[in-house]
Amino acid sequence: MGYVTVSAKIPKRLKELMDKYGIKPGPIVRRALEEEVRKRVLSELEERARELSAKLAHVSDEEIAALIREYREGR
Repeated sequence: MGYVTVSAKIPKRLKELMDKYGIKPGPIVRRALEEEVRKRVLSELEERARELSAKLAHVSDEEIAALIREYREGR
């Protein structure tokens, strides 16, 4: 796995406080970015699910059950 460096400008006072309390920004920034990406991916998937749901709304439960049954028996 490769890595890239990202940087951010922060107020000098914040950096002083980070130093005072021994806070390393790397793990915190990494977690925050991972969480934001996770939120965006989930949001995108929810939107796709809504779109698919709208397209499949006309398909009855019985038809879906029949398709699943047919798929399982064909395996």
